[in-house]
Amino acid sequence: MSRLRTPLTELVGIEHPIVQTGMGWVAGPGLVAATANAGGLGILASATMNLDELEVAIAKTKAKTDKPFGVNIRADLSDAPDRIEMMIREGVRVASFALAPKKELIARLKDNGVVVMPSIGAAKHAVKVASWGADAVIVQGGEGGGHTGPVATTLLLPSVLDAVDIPVVAGGGFFDGRGLAAALSYGAAGVAMGTRFLLTQDSSVPDSVKQEYLRRGLQDTVVSTKVDGMPHRVLKTELVEKLEHSGRTRGLVTALVNAAKFKNMTGMKWTAMAKEGLNTRKHKDLTWSQVVMGANTPMLLKAGLVEGNTQAGVLASGQVAGIIEDLPTVQELIDRIITDAVARIGAVSALAEAPTSASQ
Repeated sequence: MSRLRTPLTELVGIEHPIVQTGMGWVAGPGLVAATANAGGLGILASATMNLDELEVAIAKTKAKTDKPFGVNIRADLSDAPDRIEMMIREGVRVASFALAPKKELIARLKDNGVVVMPSIGAAKHAVKVASWGADAVIVQGGEGGGHTGPVATTLLLPSVLDAVDIPVVAGGGFFDGRGLAAALSYGAAGVAMGTRFLLTQDSSVPDSVKQEYLRRGLQDTVVSTKVDGMPHRVLKTELVEKLEHSGRTRGLVTALVNAAKFKNMTGMKWTAMAKEGLNTRKHKDLTWSQVVMGANTPMLLKAGLVEGNTQAGVLASGQVAGIIEDLPTVQELIDRIITDAVARIGAVSALAEAPTSASQ
């Protein structure tokens, strides 16, 4: 099979310039190892794990693959330094960050041979983390999870490529060989995909939930800030529609009702939910509805993505869900993306005519 050698494959030591992003409740050891074994870079999601759970997840991933893989962590977690020390100790190849890590964290990782690859949503953020020593960045356009703003990948990607000299991985709206070929043509070092990997046979998401994604069209996602105050692209559901079209009072009632349901389902204490929500409100300008939802959003996501309750309300998604039609294995997915990308790059190259003697 053909290969595409890029600065990303050389930096990380992988076969193909394809990254599986660290999706909470989705990117576990099975999916990450399957991606690594297929030649891509799998990234383990740790935001939904405590420190002990992360250690177990890393061990399980290492037991399934001897290829490089990464771990995604939130730089604002109080135990982020402990997580980094664990990653160094366990020989994790890549540290991916949802928020810009502090300079000292980057230095600690780099001093121990770990590749640092933050996700960013603007050229100025790429410049900042590059100046701090980041080895590469993942730039996510508005078609992705919605966290990084509304600017489309087609505009965000070239702006970042013009701003930094480190490898740039393109995310947001990618799902096939055409997208990879296009990203490489822009100058990217590879592509990052989330929803496309969620919709594979190796994903642990229940089949009933995968079918819910496959039934959706391109208009069936929305970027909502009424879930927990931060922008999230999610599938349109009854709960999301109520939140989007409700005022503050009605939104708070809806959120309280939903929080009560999940308190009963999970055994989570009101005091624990309130503490988490109040801490969030202290640092952000949020409505009380957003505070209540923010306290249990992880449980809402878990109910759908782990327990298969498609009525739970919140199913995170990239816009690309509306164009995906099948559930291949990760190996099949990566193989066909690379094969198609190589063919398309060759076809485009054939369009470039050699200069004639008259034009020389």
